[in-house]
Amino acid sequence: MTSLYHQDFYAWLLQNIALLKQGNWTQIDRMYLLEELEEMGANQQNALSSRLRILLAHLLKWQYQVELRSRSWNATIYEQRSQIEERLDRSPSLKHYLLEKIPKAYRQAVKLAAKETGLNEAIFPTECPYTLEQILGEEYYPEA
Repeated sequence: MTSLYHQDFYAWLLQNIALLKQGNWTQIDRMYLLEELEEMGANQQNALSSRLRILLAHLLKWQYQVELRSRSWNATIYEQRSQIEERLDRSPSLKHYLLEKIPKAYRQAVKLAAKETGLNEAIFPTECPYTLEQILGEEYYPEA
């Protein structure tokens, strides 16, 4: 089973699914199945962090470059919020993770916003000025 995992991941996956459905616990590739489940959890967290970073960067751009506000920025803010909400609907326990990641995502968002706008990082607050409710709030757009 281990060699199948390295040779053809999809075939390995299908075989383990079939074994689980049959209740055949003895032949399941437990080691790699556990590894894949852990990686799935990490991927969920990484995707959420990425969307949060992009959302925060666009909120900063919206707030600090009023004259350049566009429907494209508005759409990006909407899309990131929608995707985060969808993930949290499917996995509500990720909300705690999201709260923990705001400081790091915000620091990264400042760097991203600075690169995209040409503004100096020093003009942005050192800590995230938005609450989670504001970050995710469909109606919230920061004022200059």
